[in-house]
Amino acid sequence: MTNMRGIHRTNRAFTGIPTFLRSDLCTDLDVIAADMAVFGVPLDEGSPFLPGARFAPRSIREHSMRFAATGFFDVERQQHYLATEIADGRIVDIGDVDVLPTNIGQTAANVTALVAALRARGVMPVGIGGDHSVSFPILRGFDEPLHVVQFDAHLDYAPVTPELQYTNGQPFRHISGLPHVKSVTQVGIRSLRVRPTEFADTRAAGNRVVTMGDFRHGVPADIAAGLPAGEKCYVSIDIDALDMSLTPGCVSAEPNGLMYAELRDALIALAERMEIVGFDLVEVCPPLDVGTGVTSYLGAHVMVEFMGHIFANRSKP
Repeated sequence: MTNMRGIHRTNRAFTGIPTFLRSDLCTDLDVIAADMAVFGVPLDEGSPFLPGARFAPRSIREHSMRFAATGFFDVERQQHYLATEIADGRIVDIGDVDVLPTNIGQTAANVTALVAALRARGVMPVGIGGDHSVSFPILRGFDEPLHVVQFDAHLDYAPVTPELQYTNGQPFRHISGLPHVKSVTQVGIRSLRVRPTEFADTRAAGNRVVTMGDFRHGVPADIAAGLPAGEKCYVSIDIDALDMSLTPGCVSAEPNGLMYAELRDALIALAERMEIVGFDLVEVCPPLDVGTGVTSYLGAHVMVEFMGHIFANRSKP
């Protein structure tokens, strides 16, 4: 890579300012000219067990820098992804939402306001959590009809009480009730800690629950096939949708989860069938991770590959 002074730089993964995929940093939404904006929500106050997910946005950004600034080449498909999108500035990093410790209500309001501002400018929001409580304020920032697909080991459909309202166990109960959400599909559900009331309530609300058994009785593309083609879709990816053997840096990891190829193929099918208008990736916990940061790298990998297929399908006639 050559900078403005004509000096060649190698820009290894451990150098430079860690924006996602080394994309341009945009701090003024009034002048944003990108198609997609990545932002962090460094919040883990919704996690009732172990903290640490607040460090994920920075860690995932750092691991995204391991990918070339020219995108990625899929050797199986023999196709190059994201090369023009990065070069043309169609992806930007807008930094992190302002988090107010102990004031989860105002932090959530900041998230919603940011997403609403992006959508008003026609920009696709891509959020890096944080725990899964961040998905509700993100989706609250949309005002267009859309379908929601959740990849997760858990339903995250716990009852809302006066004492507990915005934990990472409740976001999809809130999301399911949003007036612009046309459907919720919950994929990879398998935790033995899912309560019977959660399961009964999400089914009663008309949500589609795809357990791991259901998933493996079909093919990954079945997730997309159950949705109306061409309609708008938001995707929320909890890293614990993947098997716990792949995700040491996850507080809520569970056995018998998705393999990477299964998640990837389901995401590709969604990108091919639906109009993806945003997504998030949550619940990476860097303090629990192994020394190589493999869970953060896996999170970055999921995001980068999904982005590639979103743009590739946007450009199809």
